[in-house]
Amino acid sequence: MSSGSSSPVVALRDAVVLVSGFPLLSGVNLQLEPGSLSVVTGANGAGKTSLLRLLGGLVALSSGSGVVSGIDLRAGDLRELRRRVGWLGHEGSFYDDLSTQENLIFAAKALERPVTDIPSVLERVGLASRASTPTRQLSAGQRRRLGLAWLLLRRPELWLLDEPYASLDDEGRTFFDQLIGDVVNAGATVVLSAHDPLRSSALKPRTLTLAGGLVVEDRS
Repeated sequence: MSSGSSSPVVALRDAVVLVSGFPLLSGVNLQLEPGSLSVVTGANGAGKTSLLRLLGGLVALSSGSGVVSGIDLRAGDLRELRRRVGWLGHEGSFYDDLSTQENLIFAAKALERPVTDIPSVLERVGLASRASTPTRQLSAGQRRRLGLAWLLLRRPELWLLDEPYASLDDEGRTFFDQLIGDVVNAGATVVLSAHDPLRSSALKPRTLTLAGGLVVEDRS
């Protein structure tokens, strides 16, 4: 998953994101190293999702500077950036009428990823028994696992997870913690948003607290 480079995966300096003149991010400074885990916390409207969307090339950088996975957020190809990073939002971009396996086959072929990995990935996320189930019949937690399966197929350098613990029970949270730990140990960088710090003592993330579109606390 990791490129093996010692360069930061994320480097933001005075990053501002404006939408209709309103600052979603108000001057963020942030550097993330390969193989790190960061949790972005804060109240609703603090800028958590906006920060993740900026790192994923889904919103434009209005001022300041930023480089993510070697791509300049001001002058680089944001479409290429979106191909390099992995994004898991509240709702996965899957076709409800296709089965779990068919969705992964479709997505893998679109980005030229090996479809032969799909059975093992479905097993890894606990959806092997749901391979033929139409996606519309999956629970919210199972859809979240399907999104993770797609990320495992893609093997991105940077994982961006927006409130990944939403709709998960304790078993689901434990599974998620284990998978995140494995991904980080394999060399990927993971940034996830959450209202509260992680409960798992096995994960030792860097915690970034946002308020008003700014990082107001940064602790390991």
